[in-house]
Amino acid sequence: MTDERDTRAEDGDDTAAATRPSGKRTARRARTSDAPADTGSVATLDRPSLRKDKAAGKAKTGNPFKRLLKFLREVIAELRKVIWPNRKQMVTYTAVVLVFVVFMVAFIAGIDIAFVKGVDWLFG
Repeated sequence: MTDERDTRAEDGDDTAAATRPSGKRTARRARTSDAPADTGSVATLDRPSLRKDKAAGKAKTGNPFKRLLKFLREVIAELRKVIWPNRKQMVTYTAVVLVFVVFMVAFIAGIDIAFVKGVDWLFG
């Protein structure tokens, strides 16, 4: 049984490679530039008008309490999207951090003692 990718590669048909998402912005822009103009894709947006809209939004101050309330609502909405670690992961992460901190304290203390002895020997 042959693999489909092998037969396409032999035939010179590399459509599978073109449709595979690469995660790069340039590849996404290239795909959206082929889209029809009425879809509102990234390639068809008018950039100068976006800049004007952003500048107009900065001039509008509004009620500071409303803005604070909106900010807090957005923070809560983002915190709901977070994938929180479970108890086992939290214990593991805490142990790793504590071991690292103990190691670094011992390392810096050792270097400090070595420098003190070196200065005492040199000048003492």
